[in-house]
Amino acid sequence: MENLNGKIGVVTGAASGIGQSMAERFCKEGMSVVLADIEEESLHAAVDDIVADGGNAVGVVTDVSSKEAIKNLAEETIKHFGAVHVLHNNAGVVAAGLLDDLTTKDWEWTIGVNLWSVIHGIQTFLPLIKESGEGHIINTSSSEGLQASAGTGAYNVTKFGIVAITETLSNELASFPDINASVLCPGPVQSRIIESERNRPERLWNDGVPAAGLVDNDQSSDLLAGAMDPALVAELVIQSIQTNQFWVITHEETKEVVRQRTKALLENGSLSAPLYDFSE
Repeated sequence: MENLNGKIGVVTGAASGIGQSMAERFCKEGMSVVLADIEEESLHAAVDDIVADGGNAVGVVTDVSSKEAIKNLAEETIKHFGAVHVLHNNAGVVAAGLLDDLTTKDWEWTIGVNLWSVIHGIQTFLPLIKESGEGHIINTSSSEGLQASAGTGAYNVTKFGIVAITETLSNELASFPDINASVLCPGPVQSRIIESERNRPERLWNDGVPAAGLVDNDQSSDLLAGAMDPALVAELVIQSIQTNQFWVITHEETKEVVRQRTKALLENGSLSAPLYDFSE
């Protein structure tokens, strides 16, 4: 899709980080955009900023782990704009913990938001995109969808799953030359994902109390030191849509780890050291 002007886009996790930057960038291309997020106040603020800047956008409060909520998101999109061409399944959360410490609720929350949201999004929106006759689906995975660090096992599983789903989708779209898919595998990006426990529903709290998150406030600045501006990620995604590029890799370090991983696989060798380690 070289020309995005006049097209309709939907972005989940759009109240901050990559999602917000994608919505803003889509509008700069002349698109109308539906922003979806579970944080109502931040969502409305993001929409207001886009509208104040001359963009055409609406917000729909959405729990992306819920199929009914995703169906409502689609209905609201059609109600406001009459069609959909681009879907960016971007919402994501991360629960910290070693595999023998992660609870069933940790897994349920992470899989629900990260993986089921993509499944629901494809099932719900792909038929609408096919009706439009052209379009693109972008699914946000992670560098952790290409290599698995210690300490974020549930997150890693969902991100590997997103890569698999998107590869499958791309292959299944072979007979639809005007509809394509991309998988976004970002490294560290300035976002609030390390604070994602703020949005964990109470029914999925462990022992009836909210978790502190991936890191405490003192560590968060260190973890995101030098992290990429999400606006740069949005630019890469736009390029992938316009050139029908499948892989969107933001960091050269990720590519090097993939090279080492592939070499080890072909030579029946040991795993190389991962980029990150959240086990402590």
